[in-house]
Amino acid sequence: MRWFTGLFTQYKGLRPEIYILFFGRVVTNLGSMVWPMLTMILSRKMNMSASMIAVLTVGSSVLMLPANLLGGRLADRKSKKGTIVACDAVSVVCYLIAAALPLSYFTLALFVAAGICQSMEYPSYNALIADLTLTRDRDRAYSLQYLGANLGLVLSPTLGGLLFENHLTLAFLFSGIAIGLSTVLIFFRVKNVTPEQDDSDEAVYQQAKAEGSILRVLKNNPLLLVFLLSMSLYYAAYGQYSYLMPLDMGKVHGENGAVLYGTVSSLNCIVVVLFTPVITKLFRKLRDPQRILIGQALIAAGYAAFLLLLGFVPAYYAAMLLFTWGEIFTTVAEGPYLTARVPASHRGRINGASAVLATVLQGGISLAVGGTYDHAGSAAAWVLVLGVLGAAAALTVVLLLRDKKVYPALWTPKPDAEKQTEA
Repeated sequence: MRWFTGLFTQYKGLRPEIYILFFGRVVTNLGSMVWPMLTMILSRKMNMSASMIAVLTVGSSVLMLPANLLGGRLADRKSKKGTIVACDAVSVVCYLIAAALPLSYFTLALFVAAGICQSMEYPSYNALIADLTLTRDRDRAYSLQYLGANLGLVLSPTLGGLLFENHLTLAFLFSGIAIGLSTVLIFFRVKNVTPEQDDSDEAVYQQAKAEGSILRVLKNNPLLLVFLLSMSLYYAAYGQYSYLMPLDMGKVHGENGAVLYGTVSSLNCIVVVLFTPVITKLFRKLRDPQRILIGQALIAAGYAAFLLLLGFVPAYYAAMLLFTWGEIFTTVAEGPYLTARVPASHRGRINGASAVLATVLQGGISLAVGGTYDHAGSAAAWVLVLGVLGAAAALTVVLLLRDKKVYPALWTPKPDAEKQTEA
């Protein structure tokens, strides 16, 4: 019983602002009905081929590149809270206008504009969580934010699937309302954004530096490049969950594909909600590169199961279970790994550069996957995706072999989680 209650008490002791950001994530993602359906919208509502969908996806991603870089610079130079609120406000306006108009290329442009604003605020959101926590608390803080995001997503993909055929504009409306509520919550309730002063030995690599570009930081920390490349390849493969999966489901199951994909996506969120506290607690003693490698392996296993059993509906849910376990392992380790190894003064810009690299690789790989799907079929496209995951895992092995030598202060024995939260 004590172990079970520890699943929830492990999140005690964080700053109040962390919990407000958690609730903000919950509310925002309650309305996230459109993004999971994007491939379905383009393929079934607008009759686009896989290659054309890939081109449009890459095109919108290219537009997000300068937004990520600008967002990173704003995170380091301006108010992180102010950036989040301003970007959310623009997103709300875009969604509400899109909801009032019939589906067209213009409404898609509004949707992309909202996505660009969400990308711009990402470095500020990620850096703000790091600012508000001590190094030893980061895995709990990022785990809680991830949990909140998926609490909101539990129902939204299924509702999006149900609204897809006849009431798609409602999905835009609900997204705008949800982001608006989250914006109001953060604006009025996140009051103290003063960074934590961390004087522990493990914080030595993140001491703020007033000068130097991110290129200098990366030059002085080449292992960070290995990490960024590994995670970028991982995200390029991870993104096929919302691209290849719905394409295959729509092709095999027709109109039922949208509902099936919506329920599978909801299962993803349910598993995250149920297992994020468990995995965070059980595997706390593992180092971040170890957790990332386990996650990448589980993602690959989930994709392989989906490919091998395509057409057998129960297998979709088994594949999603493996996929989601992998997602949890990777997500709860990514933020703590990066923020513990870069100067606090450069967190935003490093996060922005990381998003740019991931976007570039995901765009190029999506084009390759789309072309492969159209000309060689689903199986060949999935094999390409599994190859990308294999490359990401190989780079993570390099992290495992080198990280202890490069960042020895971060490899001291970890404190017991229960004693830490009780303190």
